[in-house]
Amino acid sequence: MVRLKEKDGGVVFFVKAQPRSSRSAIIGEYDGKIKISLKAAPVDDAANVECCRFLAKSLGVASSRVRILSGHSSRIKRLTIDGMGAAEAATLFGEHLESVEFDL
Repeated sequence: MVRLKEKDGGVVFFVKAQPRSSRSAIIGEYDGKIKISLKAAPVDDAANVECCRFLAKSLGVASSRVRILSGHSSRIKRLTIDGMGAAEAATLFGEHLESVEFDL
C-alpha cells in the first residue's frame, strides 16, 4: 500500500527509482513506495530531473510542481507535488497502477 500524505499545500510520497532502464515507466508498488524506471543514468542529476519531468508528464501536471524533497543521491526519493491533494494524486496514480492501494 502506497502512502500519500498531504503536507504544506501538496502531496508527499516516496518513489523507488530504477535508473538506466530501457524506458521510463511507472512500474508498480515496492515496499510502500511507487516504483518507477528511468531511462537516464544517475549522473549529473540527470535521473532526478527525468524523475520529476516524467512523473509530471504522466500525471498531467506542470513539471515545476513536482520536486524532490530528499534522496537526491539515493534510489529512494521523497517527492512532493505542489497544489495537489492526496485523493487527487491517488486517482492520477491509479490510472497507471491498477492493482495498487493508497493510504490517504
